[in-house]
Amino acid sequence: MAWWKAWVEQEGITVKGSPHFNPDPDAETLYKAMKGIGTNEQAIIDVLTKRSNAQRQQIAKSFKAQFGKDLTETLQSELSGKFERLIVALMYPPYRFEAKELHDAMKGLGTKEGVIIEILASRTKNQLREIMKAYEEDYGSSLEEDIRGDTSGYLERILVCLLQGSRDDVSGFVDPGQAVQDAQDLYAAGEKIHGTDEMKFITILCTRSATHLMRVFEEYEKIAGKSIEDSIQSETHGSLEEAMLTVVKCTRNLHSYFAERLYNALKGAGTSDGTLIRNIVSRSEIDLNLIKCQFTKMYGKTLSSMIVGDTSGDYKNALLNLVG
Repeated sequence: MAWWKAWVEQEGITVKGSPHFNPDPDAETLYKAMKGIGTNEQAIIDVLTKRSNAQRQQIAKSFKAQFGKDLTETLQSELSGKFERLIVALMYPPYRFEAKELHDAMKGLGTKEGVIIEILASRTKNQLREIMKAYEEDYGSSLEEDIRGDTSGYLERILVCLLQGSRDDVSGFVDPGQAVQDAQDLYAAGEKIHGTDEMKFITILCTRSATHLMRVFEEYEKIAGKSIEDSIQSETHGSLEEAMLTVVKCTRNLHSYFAERLYNALKGAGTSDGTLIRNIVSRSEIDLNLIKCQFTKMYGKTLSSMIVGDTSGDYKNALLNLVG
């Protein structure tokens, strides 16, 4: 399932929210869980991981109205570590959360290019528009300008191109002649010459629709005798290679791409908690069930079993609830 078809499929949602929802008792439960000495983490998990994001926003309003306190700030002062990071992520409205992740990836020393690439290559035009709006509202600057200021060269160009959301054409129309032409242009820009014409790759990968690109990849393989992925790996390196490969992966199968991101976050020594939290939280009301199926197919084990093996305590329990 490629990304342009993947937007909110009912069967994909792992966090559906409470059918008989009333924010007031939930707000009260949270207040009691945090007042006095010690915190009842389980009560917090039971409420916040079992409600949809829209319901969590209503709980926050009710919490403020009843107790005169900001819910997210109260949670931050009571919780700590990875568990706090996960619970706070759940409290952000979706686009504001992604804007925050992008902002955090660029602030301070060093840029976390991987986070920017992941978000920009996997979201639809509409989602990108909402993320840009949220970014400007929360940080008072333009996301595009901040990306330009924080990256350079061909990486900057591919990210700015992706931000325009030009790949998002749902019509599914493919011009076979144009697809062959694009495949020939890519071959001429890479395999055929010494050195690579990166801009040609960037233009085709970032401005053609996903359905069109699928056809281009097919034609490319016929001409080059190898996959587009193989060519990108031999022609480019570093963050530019990662960005191009991510576009290809998201075009071929969005759920496989996220399954791979989650697997890499969990495998080996140490866990990449930022990636784990971001992807579970941001996909839980979109397509996490479909990502889970793909995960099992690709790795022969379930996402939940890897979470159990790699995390612990309240953090683990909250993640497992979200994964469903």
